[in-house]
Amino acid sequence: MESHDEIMARLALAEAVAREGGATALSYFNRRETLVVETKYDLQDVVSIADREVEQLIASRIRDAFPDDGFLGEESGLQVGESDYTWVVDPIDGTSPFLNGMPSWCVSVAVLRGDVPVIGVIFAPTYQECYVAALGQGATLNGHRLQVDPTRTLQNHVTGFGANSYVSPQQVGEIVAALLSAGGNFIRIGSGALMLAWVAAGRVVGYYEPYMHAWDCLAGYCLVKEAGGWYHPFKTEGDRITKGAQVLAVAPGAEADLRRIAGL
Repeated sequence: MESHDEIMARLALAEAVAREGGATALSYFNRRETLVVETKYDLQDVVSIADREVEQLIASRIRDAFPDDGFLGEESGLQVGESDYTWVVDPIDGTSPFLNGMPSWCVSVAVLRGDVPVIGVIFAPTYQECYVAALGQGATLNGHRLQVDPTRTLQNHVTGFGANSYVSPQQVGEIVAALLSAGGNFIRIGSGALMLAWVAAGRVVGYYEPYMHAWDCLAGYCLVKEAGGWYHPFKTEGDRITKGAQVLAVAPGAEADLRRIAGL
């Protein structure tokens, strides 16, 4: 009971900070032409003051409420905590769509207990959609229960796919060819976190990305599991949590096909 209460207290804060961070991000989105844009890994990997301010806002709220918890943010890195809980935050997933005026971006807030994602909140401000899940509590979208449809397959639905410059063009081509050869089709929107939420909502049957970070996927993983799907575990021990890894989350009807395509 104690751990349930601990999780539910953090769930309330996770939704609150995702919404507050999303409102701040949306205000920047509406005046994005004023933002100074910097590059990180390469010219496609961009960041702005909006990302940093939203992350600082969320981190501050968490620190005030749960000072012993750990925190991992895309922009600020890992601060190890003294409790069993670690917050994992992407302040704006889909920075490129964000900066280019597209609606497909979100705020992603996850909480780990040990190495298990026990909370996942994804808020997409332009759609005014808030996806919320907690371990054993199910998943919801704006308060409505989410449950994946077991009759949807790779062949009768669409699959989300993403890649970045950590993945070779040849590998991207091979994955797309394998998806199409299996009778599937794919969509890419520029936000892996939001596409994972779409798996939970049944909008895509699965999402695969060969290299993705914890802050992009852990909230979505919790959502998919609580909606009845499966995900490939993300190793979080020690500094593994800061490294990229393969990400796959899928509804049951497409699990075998997508695991084969991903080599999992």
